[in-house]
Amino acid sequence: MIPSRSPNVVISNPMSDSMLASPQSAHLPQLSESIAGLPNISGWETAVQEVVHHNEPVFLPRTNLRLEDITATFAIALHMHQPTVPGGANGELINNLQYMFEHQGEGDNHNAGVFAECYRRMGDFIPELVANGANPRIMLDYSGNLLWGVQQMGRGDIIDSLKRITCDRTYQPYVEWLGSMWSHTVVPSTPIPDIKLHIQAWQHYFAAVFGWEALARVKGFSPPEMHLPNHPDTLFEFIKALKECGYRWLMVQEHSVETLNGEGISQKHLPHRLVARNSKGETISITALIKTQGSDTKLVGQMQPYWEAKTLSPQPLGSVSVPPIVTQIGDGENGGVMMNEFPSAFFQSWNEMASNAGKSGVVGVNGTEYLELIEAAGCSPDDFPTCQAVGQHLIWERVSPDNAQPDTVANAIAQLKESHPNFHMDGASWTNHLSWVQGYENVLSPMNQLSVLFHEKVDTLLTADDAESITQQNRYREALMYNLLLQTSCFRYWGQGMWTDYAQELYRRGEALLKANF
Repeated sequence: MIPSRSPNVVISNPMSDSMLASPQSAHLPQLSESIAGLPNISGWETAVQEVVHHNEPVFLPRTNLRLEDITATFAIALHMHQPTVPGGANGELINNLQYMFEHQGEGDNHNAGVFAECYRRMGDFIPELVANGANPRIMLDYSGNLLWGVQQMGRGDIIDSLKRITCDRTYQPYVEWLGSMWSHTVVPSTPIPDIKLHIQAWQHYFAAVFGWEALARVKGFSPPEMHLPNHPDTLFEFIKALKECGYRWLMVQEHSVETLNGEGISQKHLPHRLVARNSKGETISITALIKTQGSDTKLVGQMQPYWEAKTLSPQPLGSVSVPPIVTQIGDGENGGVMMNEFPSAFFQSWNEMASNAGKSGVVGVNGTEYLELIEAAGCSPDDFPTCQAVGQHLIWERVSPDNAQPDTVANAIAQLKESHPNFHMDGASWTNHLSWVQGYENVLSPMNQLSVLFHEKVDTLLTADDAESITQQNRYREALMYNLLLQTSCFRYWGQGMWTDYAQELYRRGEALLKANF
């Protein structure tokens, strides 16, 4: 089992000079992964904000790449997730990975051991490649559910393997963590007041597992299912929350965005500036890296981004020429290709690049590293091509952005739904053949009801000067946990039956807690 620490935080030593955090944070609390059996997802919001809000470069001081030596780049990310379910022997909250281990005869649960190894193995792959003279890069996207579940299961081997490549400075140039929603909720159908809570909860838990310095290096964000909101207000609040939580860039699916003229993007191998305008006419923007093509895990499993990058050459951006970037993400454990073929393809590609030390020609990069390199060369986000969420052009050609009002935007959306059969405000993802909304009223209705009840009960308490006196309480943490867990995408992705039953049970428990404790 992973050794449990006292639920009481202790003050750590002062941060080293190399730590990426604001000067005000001379001392930071050392957080426990769990408190009274609950994941540590709230209570130290001030410390999290101090750590994530800094302007220092993350990769630039230590990168071994020089932009002038590179013709093209690629960046790959591994997405890892298992939901939390009320599936223990007595209905306890356990991770679905644990359920798989305990029910080997159901479905593909016999793959539980392979999945666990996939969650752990990058901690072996990166050190081995580096020791052999290669120059690998990998971005990691783990849901909070999965990280907590691994801790619940006592799988210290998985956590220690990940800590090796996360916390050991030897491997920091090669590995980048991407932030996500703690409970793997798809953003377009997440209640707007809960979007930031998910983002902060992930940051809390990541800091508890890997430490503050590691959190300070998390600057890119990977939305679950690559699901980008296209409702003006939801997208605006999503980007606003990301920026308030210290994120610099977002990965988006190619077909979930469009140009300001409503056309498909043509420069998918360059970073973009994603612009959002809400129904009041307010605008906000964030840098976006474009995930190309579809969701087939073979794209990552067979290292397709590397081979695509070999067909590209430098492109003009602003006043300079930069190497393009092929960005791709895929499930890190799901499917035979990722289980069986990915390791050999991963090693083969990096070893092939090692012939030039992996530092010239076509090279692998991490997202933040690439953006910092081109910024140092003279690019700024103002130079990037501009994009917006798909469907926005249809709205803003009917509503003047200078005179936008919530009612006029709502009327335009209603008219578009009538005149354009394929128009919707459900967002776009890498699984557009599935709807995360239609047919799931028995999940969405309780989900929204619990969110409303949660905010009715706690928001007035959080208006006090010392809100953390509330967010550090176990009653708040447990209520928050159930609110976030109910929004997990799996309760819709896997269809009606056991998974929607799980959602109903989470709602029942969350509602009872809120009514009894607040």
